[in-house]
Amino acid sequence: MSDDEPVKFSVDEDGIASVVIDRPHSKNALSIAASEGLVSAWEKIEASPEIRVAILTSTDCGVFCAGMDLKEAAKIKESEGVDILTKMPDPRLEVMRSVSKPIIAAMTGSLMAGGMMLALNCDLRVGLHGTKAGITEVNVGRGSPWSAPALWMMPQPVLMEMVLTGSLFPIEKLHEYGFTNYLEETPDKVRDRAYTLAKQVIAGAPLSVAAAKASIRAVMNEGLESGMEKAWEVHKGVYASEDAIEGPRAFAEKRQPEWKGR
Repeated sequence: MSDDEPVKFSVDEDGIASVVIDRPHSKNALSIAASEGLVSAWEKIEASPEIRVAILTSTDCGVFCAGMDLKEAAKIKESEGVDILTKMPDPRLEVMRSVSKPIIAAMTGSLMAGGMMLALNCDLRVGLHGTKAGITEVNVGRGSPWSAPALWMMPQPVLMEMVLTGSLFPIEKLHEYGFTNYLEETPDKVRDRAYTLAKQVIAGAPLSVAAAKASIRAVMNEGLESGMEKAWEVHKGVYASEDAIEGPRAFAEKRQPEWKGR
């Protein structure tokens, strides 16, 4: 671990990218350098055709991500008179939301504030039993405009309580609402589950996977009626592809499909 490399990035032979926040001494909080590292990682993931899916996790310390590095924020405000967000390249991590490949959160600890923002920007989430999650900005005078996507992931009254009180909720309770896909007993099992999901994703037809994510995002971004129209639009290329023929043919022939991505 070193703040010289607060975010580690790698890609395995299957095309699964790994993005690891490596600041356990600071509860994996988002410093300026960490924010820069995350932006760089998401840009690489989107630009690399060989990458099919990404897993976001962090070094084990009991906390997946504590949000913004408040100590660094206080120092910058005192020394330079500016807010830390002005020094981050993409403070809302819009680049992450624009990634077309599926992103899986392997949350090996509790998460709050910006840690919740990262989780909300992911498509699948695996949590750790015994941890907590919350949107705690009201407790430190900050804001959470990025929390709106949570309306698609948990009941509105629950989200309202989170943003208004800054309370931490047991991850088991949020799992009951559907916030997480799976809960595991240890950090290693969390990562193992995320990797299993990643392998399942890359087993699918590439165009179908891309369109599936794009269509769900379209409905979330535009609302149901106009979003459904866009969902059908992004699937046109899927239905017209060679893979759309190969899939049913392989099923009928009782064999594994050979995807071409076209």
